[in-house]
Amino acid sequence: MPVSIGKTYIYITMPALQSYGWNAHFLRYFETNTTRHLEAARVLSIQGFIHLLMTEAGNIEAQLSGALMNNREPEDYPKVGDWVLVKRFDEEGIIIDVLPRVNALSRKAPGTQSTRQVLAANIDAAFIVQGLDRDYNLMRLQRYLQQIVQCHIQPIVILNKADLVPDPETYRKAVEDLGYNCPVVLTSALQPAEQEAWASQYLLPRHTYILLGSSGVGKSKLLNSLLGYRLQEEGATSAANNKGKHTTTARHLVMLPNGSMIIDVPGMREFGVTGESGSEGVFHPLIVELAPQCRFGDCTHQHEPGCAVIAAVRNGTLPGPVYRSYLKLLREQYHFQASEADKKRNIKQLTKLVKQVVKHRKNNKY
Repeated sequence: MPVSIGKTYIYITMPALQSYGWNAHFLRYFETNTTRHLEAARVLSIQGFIHLLMTEAGNIEAQLSGALMNNREPEDYPKVGDWVLVKRFDEEGIIIDVLPRVNALSRKAPGTQSTRQVLAANIDAAFIVQGLDRDYNLMRLQRYLQQIVQCHIQPIVILNKADLVPDPETYRKAVEDLGYNCPVVLTSALQPAEQEAWASQYLLPRHTYILLGSSGVGKSKLLNSLLGYRLQEEGATSAANNKGKHTTTARHLVMLPNGSMIIDVPGMREFGVTGESGSEGVFHPLIVELAPQCRFGDCTHQHEPGCAVIAAVRNGTLPGPVYRSYLKLLREQYHFQASEADKKRNIKQLTKLVKQVVKHRKNNKY
């Protein structure tokens, strides 16, 4: 059904955008902005100040409006996967606003400062890729799982290079024992039949996925196999440090032949936890299952008498490494959120001081 805007009509069903994940959630917010002569678009990639967008009429390049840049925090700027409102000028555009996100995958930005870095937005599931030749690390995997779950995204673990180990099932079981109740796929990017098998099960049309992992785990080879052509060059592994070399240099969203979408992300050596804004503690399915059995309702599962979690560690029903990793992630998240709160408090105090100075200068006319 068309909506009249002056002499133009916008078909709010927007079939071309539906193939890129447009749905009732975004339509609801878009309809409140139709009088502003704006188009809906999805962010496919970002290179510097240039945002490549998919609109109903095709691809255009756009930049952020000054008002958007001045009135938003960097984590609220458009990211790959976001739906935005854009004002078109010939073949280019200006991004005016960002439609509310369903979710956003974030991490602590690399470095010592407590800053949240949003990697991508509006994601249905996240593929965490580890290579069984040298990259396999359960505690690093738990870090990924922890952050992804708390960002309200479904995790799926891909254990690549399964053909290089004698008993790959032991690796799958170890991941399942972490207790996150997520799918675990054993595969080899060199075997097209294996790629087709898991892709047909987990990659659904009009759904958006993100591909995560360290450099050298085979993400580019997996993506190229799914696409059927070479989008990314496939990197080698450094002989000096046995670590992978970056082959993906920027995040971008690509459409797969079956109509699903994948956001490819450069390899990451740091994946610090932040927790969702307003969340308390670290969510872990095994801990959550045991917590109601604790003597105290506010049990921290660290030193209290009658703690069912500590008892489970002692009797072996909760793996010790999982519990120790949980405590480490809990401390990291607490430190990040405390530092973030301090930063926001300082900004608020600075803003108040600036307003006082401006008012004083205005009253004294200098």
